[in-house]
Amino acid sequence: MSITKESELIGMKEISEVVGTTLRLMKEYAKVGMSTKELDEYGGSLLKGYGAKSAPFETYGFPGYSCISVNEEAAHGIPSKKKILKEGDLINIDVSAELNGFWSDNGGSFVLGKDIHNHQPLVDASKNILHKAISSIKGGVKIADIGHLIETQAKKSGFKVIKNLAGHGVGRSLHEKPENILNYRVRSNRERFRKNTTVAVETFISTKSTIALELNDGWTLVGNKGGFVTQHEQTIVITDGKPIILTESNGMWN
Repeated sequence: MSITKESELIGMKEISEVVGTTLRLMKEYAKVGMSTKELDEYGGSLLKGYGAKSAPFETYGFPGYSCISVNEEAAHGIPSKKKILKEGDLINIDVSAELNGFWSDNGGSFVLGKDIHNHQPLVDASKNILHKAISSIKGGVKIADIGHLIETQAKKSGFKVIKNLAGHGVGRSLHEKPENILNYRVRSNRERFRKNTTVAVETFISTKSTIALELNDGWTLVGNKGGFVTQHEQTIVITDGKPIILTESNGMWN
């Protein structure tokens, strides 16, 4: 959305604070032996306490308040009583919600407990690449150039990017224009980031795969060549200089 008045900025700050804090608290709450359903219900209770509504649940009828993807799951993992978290698991939590007509989106991947499977380099790459990408965004910058930066940095780190998952505009709904803030460069895309607009920028960094495929459950995505995928996402306001990171309460870069 385009921010045209102070009340809109306040609305976006409020919902972004909610989803950012919910993500941070869910990450802290996750423990070995806990089911992803229990973790999701904790997140749902936090959103409810703020008066916010889960975006995937409300908008798409997703069977959970947040997407919780574990290990080989790339995105849109369904919370389940049968899915029990283990030491060293690679976990991604994606929290998006609505409050007072405003929507915000954020996500992050992390290793639970000790990094016994050496997932941390992938997590760090995703997190650091997102930081570089967002730091390079301002009004007038080509969306394709940010995609090129993400893919180039991923390759430098020894990883790949998922090409069919993308960041997007956000604000008055969960997905708005620009619809494809991709993790690689499409040379034909001349679209530029616009000042005073709100977007959700996300990295999808992988060890082996370049395409995410949907499983038979109709939601869960996995890599086409296996391996692991990490995602980090922030909702920002684009300016003439450094963007305003609305979801900074998630503590992603602390």
